[in-house]
Amino acid sequence: MSSAAESATAGFLVWRLSMKWRVAVDRALAPLGMTHAQYAVMASLHGMARSGQRPSQRQLADHTGLEALYVSKLARALETSGLVARTRDPDDPRAMRLELTEQGRDVTGRAIEVIQSLLDQLLEPLGGQHGPRADRFTRELATLLDVPLDPTRTDENEKEQS
Repeated sequence: MSSAAESATAGFLVWRLSMKWRVAVDRALAPLGMTHAQYAVMASLHGMARSGQRPSQRQLADHTGLEALYVSKLARALETSGLVARTRDPDDPRAMRLELTEQGRDVTGRAIEVIQSLLDQLLEPLGGQHGPRADRFTRELATLLDVPLDPTRTDENEKEQS
């Protein structure tokens, strides 16, 4: 660990790791003509389809953590590229259901292989993707993701202390 990382806050390290990962994913997916955000949408659709789901744009936004408007924009662009099919939900005409096209499934399969290789590299210092340290790390990340963050809460606490 670098000396700068030893004195860094957890928030800074989370930010740096997320930036490092984002840049690496964007670079790794560029030959496939895909961005990190597009990968998040397509890989999520792939995983959800494998479990029998055909999500709405809202459900996909909730699943990925991306803003619903951004998912809508990405889905339209992916539809134009022939990678995603968008159809009206028969039970809710305001909602759009999403699924990968055959071409989208092919590209997503290749992208998943690329990202798995990148993940192997990232987690190698922890003993690899399926080692006990990586498993603990994954559980710790999931714990942090489950914590609700309310940006107004700190402001209210500071006001009460004044």
